[in-house]
Amino acid sequence: MSRSKVFIVRSAHVISSSGNIDEKRLTHLFSRGFALLQDSTGQQLFDSFSSVGIKINTLGGKKISTRPELALITANYIERNYSPRTITIWDRSNRELREAGFRLNLRRKGPQIYGTDTQGVGYNPDLISNHNIGSRLSNIQSEKISSSISLAILKDHGLAGVTAGMKNYFGAIHNPNKYHDFNCNPFIPELFECSSIGKKHRLTILDCLTVQYHRGPAYHMKWAERYGALIFSLDPVAADYTGWQVIENLRAKKGLPSLKEEKREPGYLKTAEKMGLGQATRVNIQVIEEEE
Repeated sequence: MSRSKVFIVRSAHVISSSGNIDEKRLTHLFSRGFALLQDSTGQQLFDSFSSVGIKINTLGGKKISTRPELALITANYIERNYSPRTITIWDRSNRELREAGFRLNLRRKGPQIYGTDTQGVGYNPDLISNHNIGSRLSNIQSEKISSSISLAILKDHGLAGVTAGMKNYFGAIHNPNKYHDFNCNPFIPELFECSSIGKKHRLTILDCLTVQYHRGPAYHMKWAERYGALIFSLDPVAADYTGWQVIENLRAKKGLPSLKEEKREPGYLKTAEKMGLGQATRVNIQVIEEEE
């Protein structure tokens, strides 16, 4: 069995002490990470017939959400290198998008940016069903797009342990509150396995510019680290596993107990591995790191 590859590109200078982004440096960091990813697969991730959705996470407001600069850099890179039919940057609500610093765009020029609650969009009336999952899916995910990128923020999570690329798709359904028991296990992988998500998913990119390593998912400055990294992988489970290790390392560095000791270990990753969705065993994951 070949090992899943995960790429971490990091720069100590991409985010300032005041939290401002150096967009030129971030663009370079992103381009390098994506190039490493593309070279590793030897195949085109998108084509001119694709309608690409970039699913972001804006629950945490400006302090701890997917950065607008990163989302636009991602969209511009995909447009420049693959010329897809459309690109949509999206999340569940326009209010949350605005509060995270995004400027809505429903025009044809540039990537469209809007939420599921936009008039005329909404949730598909038909339930997707898989094991314990019974949910209505955003029409953006079910109808608008043919390929999906999970551009997620990496955070500690009080129930799931870690929220990253796979859990990001909880923002694509109408009833995510239903799936937080038992540390969100097995609900996260069972939702991801649904065809309108799993079969459309092309890659995970984790925004680790600032990492909330404790008391997440809300922002707490005391436990937020300016980490300055991006994580890329075609394996959604390996990407999230690697993000988990980042959080554990930061917690250990700060003298905090492990997530397992707090009974919040993200067991859904092992479940995802057993379901064949990717790798959650360290020896089966090759992590390639570059420091700028």
